[in-house]
Amino acid sequence: MKLSAPIYHLKRKAKRLSREEGIPLHDALDRVAVTEGYSAWSMLAAKAAAATPANRLFAQFQPGDLVLVGARPGHGKTLMSLELAVEAMRSGSRAAFFSLEYTEKDVLERFRAIGVDPAQFADMFEVDCSDAISADYVVKQMAAAPRGTVVVID
Repeated sequence: MKLSAPIYHLKRKAKRLSREEGIPLHDALDRVAVTEGYSAWSMLAAKAAAATPANRLFAQFQPGDLVLVGARPGHGKTLMSLELAVEAMRSGSRAAFFSLEYTEKDVLERFRAIGVDPAQFADMFEVDCSDAISADYVVKQMAAAPRGTVVVID
């Protein structure tokens, strides 16, 4: 469920409600949560905390989209890309990861770094660390990929 406002706005609303009605803050937070469709603030907060940047970004993808993830070395481009691949697989799509830098073992270790067991997606995830990787190579490898496949080129 999409919130009507960011969490900090909802907290501010609850503080105002608490002051205006002279009720404990936890009661005001619960009232605000109910207006957002949750039974209690703890449920709203848990749901909001579970939303990751990759999860929010993936929800905006359309088939055929091209997303470039760029940042300086060590800032999490690979992990973010793997998180996007995981979101795709959780939604039932396949994912492929091409890398000239990492080995398959390295990629699977990165899965563990984001708290994902790679075995749960074994039949939906393909890693290609071939020295032959190029634009033509990726196009040939993905020619028969089903619609919705997320391809990461690292």
